[in-house]
Amino acid sequence: MTTYNVGYIIGSLAKNSINRKLAKALIQVAPEKLKFHEIPIRDLPLYSYDYDADFPAVAKDFKAGIKGSDAVLIVTPEYNRSVPGGLKNAIDWASRPYGHNVFANKPTAVIGTSPGAIGTAVGQQALRPILGFLNAPQMNAVEAYIQFKPDLIGDDGAVSSPETEAFLRKYMESFHAFIAHVLTVLPRDA
Repeated sequence: MTTYNVGYIIGSLAKNSINRKLAKALIQVAPEKLKFHEIPIRDLPLYSYDYDADFPAVAKDFKAGIKGSDAVLIVTPEYNRSVPGGLKNAIDWASRPYGHNVFANKPTAVIGTSPGAIGTAVGQQALRPILGFLNAPQMNAVEAYIQFKPDLIGDDGAVSSPETEAFLRKYMESFHAFIAHVLTVLPRDA
């Protein structure tokens, strides 16, 4: 089987984000044929088309991180029933200037956690049409809205609940299968 290079984006800018813990847990339970690297968004300035002629280095690096990945995993909180501003800003950088959208044909999955009972369900639903517009094939099932409880995931990514760990493992196995399927149909360099 092919090994896939997965770039992951954490939608929170907080250093101690519970979504960063979730990302660590996902990496730990993922199939061996998925290799991960973070594509950081923290230092991106606010996007403006004034930059289109000459992107700053941090934005060039961000776009290269996505372009060099076989797939993208977005692990994000929900802010005010929508997408965190930093994540939306990063997506804008990735899709600009017109004609240089690095999300096109890139298998993508979205997951997140929050203390609320419905996890990040509404925020994820706000993100899906944006990714759809960018022509990013999305894994729509298994959906994952994780309610974060104290000590659910340690700083090292260890999951204390066997049921949650099993669910996350299945999610990542499904993402692996989704990546393989998409990349047999769509070109990698489109």
